[in-house]
Amino acid sequence: MNIDLRYWLGANLGTNDTVSTVILIGITMVGVAVVWWLSKKILIAVIPSLTAKTTTLWDDIVFNKRILQSLATLIPAMVLYYVLPLLFQGSSGVLPYILGATDIIVVLVSVWIISSFFTSINEILSQKDSYKDKPIGSLTQLAKILTYSIGTILIISTLISRSPVYLLSGLGAIAAVILLVFKDSILGFVASIQLSANNMVQVGDWVTVPNYGADGDVLEINLTTIKVQNFDLTITTIPTYAFISDSFTNWRGMQQSQGRRIKRGIHIKMNTIGFCDESMLDRFQKMTLISDYIAERKEEIEAYNAQHSIDTSILLNGRNMTNVGVFKVYIEKYLQANPYLNKDMMIMVRQLPSSEIGLPLEVYAFSKSKEWKVYETVMADIFDHILSVVPYFDLQLFENPAGSDFREFLKR
Repeated sequence: MNIDLRYWLGANLGTNDTVSTVILIGITMVGVAVVWWLSKKILIAVIPSLTAKTTTLWDDIVFNKRILQSLATLIPAMVLYYVLPLLFQGSSGVLPYILGATDIIVVLVSVWIISSFFTSINEILSQKDSYKDKPIGSLTQLAKILTYSIGTILIISTLISRSPVYLLSGLGAIAAVILLVFKDSILGFVASIQLSANNMVQVGDWVTVPNYGADGDVLEINLTTIKVQNFDLTITTIPTYAFISDSFTNWRGMQQSQGRRIKRGIHIKMNTIGFCDESMLDRFQKMTLISDYIAERKEEIEAYNAQHSIDTSILLNGRNMTNVGVFKVYIEKYLQANPYLNKDMMIMVRQLPSSEIGLPLEVYAFSKSKEWKVYETVMADIFDHILSVVPYFDLQLFENPAGSDFREFLKR
């Protein structure tokens, strides 16, 4: 037999209908608060101590502290859901509103639980090395958006007393508006899938995005944005889809390789380039790095010229060495003897097309260390030496005239 507790309380305590209602609500709130306190204490005190003893990952996600707090809130919400209709079963006018309110409370708490679950997934999996290259943040954010959308639809359907199917049937009419509102989320989700599928960028990668002035390490990959910490410690936030639509440089290949590339050149004045005479060759042969090379080349050239009866009194006849050619060989020998370069990777000195700024000689090699500071030091040492030895080969570096050059010219 159903008993209206509100009228029973009024009859026994001699109170009117309004007072008995207030008393029942107060008792209910106190009871719910007690249930919430007990649920929180029991769940948070007992379950984490049990999951800490296991080595599995799923229980750390499912029974995360954040989820347990939301579950502790669901229990009193369910108590309200079942108790309030009993308390107000005699009030036919108030009961529908009470039932609607309890439904909304349950939906809100359920959405909170599911959102906490996805947050826990993101926090725990993003710390695992095997998941760092996966778009976990993007997927969990998308799942949260879907959860919030479903929760909103259920709340609205409760408020207007209509089935959720009724609201879903009308979404087609406002699809364009929804696409406009969630444009960045949709583009970001598609971009995240493409970035992950093609392994284009991962958390920890060094990337350079010229259009956004970003040059640094990827901190976070989300549904709509990617955060890059630049080397000056500033943080640039870039739309995820920009990594698909715009060009960027990922330096992961260099970081995973056995060396970091050195690619820099110098410019030689072309009017200082010429054939080597005997005095120059004798001087070059005293240089330890190329003494054997000079001896072998002299013997080879002399044998060729003698075989073909070439008049060597004029240097342009037959075969001969040039000072820039010998200088190029010297640089290669110097690079091969450098202990800080990786000998298993390309070491080359090449000539580039000459121009109005001289003849470029470019060094192409790889330092063993990929650390920025060490790399810059190795490269600086190499070019300090190269620039210093240029005059020994009767060559000069090209440089634009400075103010001091003009002043010296005017003094003459």
